[in-house]
Amino acid sequence: MEHISIDMLLFVMAAGFLASFIDSVVGGGGLISIPALLLTGLPSTVVLGTNKLASTMSSCTSTISFMRSGKINLRMVGWLFPLSLIGSALGAYTVTKVPPEFLKPLVVVLLILVTIYTLFKKNWGSESTYKGATKRIVFFAIMTALIIGFYDGFFGPGTGSFLLFAFLLMGFDFVGAAGNAKVLNFASNIAGLAMFMVLGAVNYEYGIPMGIAMVAGALLGSQVAIRKGASYVKPLFVSVTALLIGKQLWDMMH
Repeated sequence: MEHISIDMLLFVMAAGFLASFIDSVVGGGGLISIPALLLTGLPSTVVLGTNKLASTMSSCTSTISFMRSGKINLRMVGWLFPLSLIGSALGAYTVTKVPPEFLKPLVVVLLILVTIYTLFKKNWGSESTYKGATKRIVFFAIMTALIIGFYDGFFGPGTGSFLLFAFLLMGFDFVGAAGNAKVLNFASNIAGLAMFMVLGAVNYEYGIPMGIAMVAGALLGSQVAIRKGASYVKPLFVSVTALLIGKQLWDMMH
């Protein structure tokens, strides 16, 4: 550990805690954790791999927390989990062949539409209207797991927002949607992490301590969401999605 700064390590852990507190509910934690890791001077690919290690630890914790609270539809996400894993693995493979930059404008447009729709649906997500797995919902859920899983492996920004929005469309309330989304996000994280580990693009000296801090943040964040419900999750979802839009626009202009 001699070659890493203790001050920088503590900073990265603090950033990780804050990032996972938010990410455990609505995603978007990379807006905080990735810039923090970039300040360490690690190469950008290693930053992404290290962040993926820590965020996988975080999403695993959130998944368990939501599961123990009974906020996850285990029957549905049980068969969607491997589909998300497969989609992400295919996306991670594709990104080695095709640059993902062309997706940026489309992602901005989709995030804007998601935000506007959520804002104008006043009581949307305050109560669950999910009635069971109809053929239409099953088809939509399969496409969600595969396509958003692929997107997460291929590009990534906004994955948590898109997954949460998809579960809201299926009729889940905000907390239930957040819990189910986190399970699929965990699956896609596993595939992405495996790719970075194979490439040797993970710094464990920063990644493991940051991951431990993110576990703590995920535990607290998910518990706050479960206790406070839609009145907390909806504003957080809209705020993080708006920040993601701003980040993507900034990247496109620079």
